[in-house]
Amino acid sequence: MLTNKTKKIIIALAVILVIIAAIILPKFYFKYFADNVKTTEKVYLYIPTNAGYEQLKDSIAKVNFLKRPGYFYSLASDRALQTKFKPGKYAVKPGMNNRAIINMLIAGNQEPVDISFRNIRLKENFAKSVSQKLEFDSVSLMQLLDSAQFVGEYGFTKDNIYTMFIPNSYEMFWNTSAKDFFLRMNKEYKSFWTSERLKKAEDLKLTPQQVTILASIVDAEALADKEMPTIAGLYLNRLRSGIKLEADPTVIFANNDFTIRRVLNRHLTKESPYNTYRVRGLPPGPIMMPSINAIDATLSPEKHNYIYMCAKEDFSGYHNFATTLAEHLVNARKFQAALNQRNIKK
Repeated sequence: MLTNKTKKIIIALAVILVIIAAIILPKFYFKYFADNVKTTEKVYLYIPTNAGYEQLKDSIAKVNFLKRPGYFYSLASDRALQTKFKPGKYAVKPGMNNRAIINMLIAGNQEPVDISFRNIRLKENFAKSVSQKLEFDSVSLMQLLDSAQFVGEYGFTKDNIYTMFIPNSYEMFWNTSAKDFFLRMNKEYKSFWTSERLKKAEDLKLTPQQVTILASIVDAEALADKEMPTIAGLYLNRLRSGIKLEADPTVIFANNDFTIRRVLNRHLTKESPYNTYRVRGLPPGPIMMPSINAIDATLSPEKHNYIYMCAKEDFSGYHNFATTLAEHLVNARKFQAALNQRNIKK
């Protein structure tokens, strides 16, 4: 039997153990298992490329999602987070504990960014739009696109490099560099230009870049997609006949004034390789980012004898097409009269 003294010792030890457990277990629980996200909705943590540990802590403090920062940084120290974390965009969700957050940062389990672009007129605007969703700035992308040596390695020029970007939605990581973004888009470009599309371009005696340049004019002219094959056929007729394209959207682009609603004689005199009223053949680059529908319409043009087109006088966005200049002048006078009636002077 235990003596009274022994019993007292055991009870004292038990009390001590209970006290120790009461102190240690909550700390252990809060450090390893407890939810440590105080936000009720998913928030995003951005860690820049080449960020140091202090910058990581600043980023965490800026988002301010931790309930108990002390426990987080205690475990972070144990896990050597300061040397193991990876840059990127991370989704921090309600209910995550310290282990889940730290494991995510060490493994680099980012949430992809959705990059979508369509019908952006200028490559400068395109670079700005993309850089708003990814880490790199627009200047770094434009430096690549404006480098003849760099784009030349991929079969493009500074003027036609914009034809490489196929409008669509893409997933990539936030910390993708400008060069890696370019390489991804080049891969998508090659995937887009299937053997079938390449064969159609070859049959038209055009390169993929030339197809896209022409498609940019077709897209700018057509309000309705169903008119695109007709317009594409018209411009191809002009190209084959050696007739200047005389496309109003190229004049607007050449004048760099996208508020123009009525192309006037003074606009037509603009000296520019993009002014197809002055320059024969295709311009050196696209006048906008054409849609996939416009590219495919250009690859599968309607066969006809139209040489001329003019916007319909009802402002429906559709066109009157003509095979002779006399027919075209009748259509043009109708449209000009409609412009005058609406007092559209420029």
